[in-house]
Amino acid sequence: MSCLVVIPARLESKRLPRKLLADVGGKALLRRVIERCLLAQTAPQVVLTTDSQEIKTAIHAWGLAEQVPVLLSSPECSSGSERIASVLPELLALNNNLIKNNSTESSWILNVQGDQPFLDPAVIDALAAACKSTTAKVLTPVYRLPANKIHNPAVVKCLLASNGQCLTFSRSALPHVRDVEPENWHLHANYWGHVGIYAYRAEVLAQWPNLPPSPLEQAEKLEQLRLLEAGISIHGLEVAGDSLSVDTAAQLALARKICSTSSRTAPSPPR
Repeated sequence: MSCLVVIPARLESKRLPRKLLADVGGKALLRRVIERCLLAQTAPQVVLTTDSQEIKTAIHAWGLAEQVPVLLSSPECSSGSERIASVLPELLALNNNLIKNNSTESSWILNVQGDQPFLDPAVIDALAAACKSTTAKVLTPVYRLPANKIHNPAVVKCLLASNGQCLTFSRSALPHVRDVEPENWHLHANYWGHVGIYAYRAEVLAQWPNLPPSPLEQAEKLEQLRLLEAGISIHGLEVAGDSLSVDTAAQLALARKICSTSSRTAPSPPR
């Protein structure tokens, strides 16, 4: 079993164009994500796939080109998963240079979104460790959702079965608690948030171009719903907490505030 961490990076994102190169505490947002991924202990390689020559040039400028191969992909890709699937042969070739006799059955691809600047590397390690023992084909981290986030449409929710299988994902609160005021739903049900990271067996990504279009995916703008509608199950892995995804100007401002606060509260170096 082997794992590659792959970061799909689209420069002209719809909600916040060019966010990946936006400054967050003196570093580009994407650079922070890459550096967090490089701190993980379990992945033999971190790879970036992008439709942007400008991002590829930035990787060299940041001094990361030797550590992080960059694969160019089509600007027509509609999601991070599709972008990774489009370069799967190149990814498997990279992996074979590290681990001989690799295959789509034994290879796992960890899809880390390029907009999570404070991602805990331990989440990547936990996900990679879970890949070694699971019979599932897709894993994703989930966390206990606090009451103040249950009705926030920017927070993706996951409905879990008792065996950990993800029944569905939505931007709406799941489950709906009948005959109870929405502000009290958290008193009657467990709510799970979704961290936007996926671990796929490579064979699943190999099927991606042939999966039928998903009405739920298009309605919610959640790429994982394409798998569920195609009958491919996803299992949740509980982790301690969320990681901020920067999708809006407000979230970018929050990321900058977090960096500013962290720098002010950091201890002074010894003299």
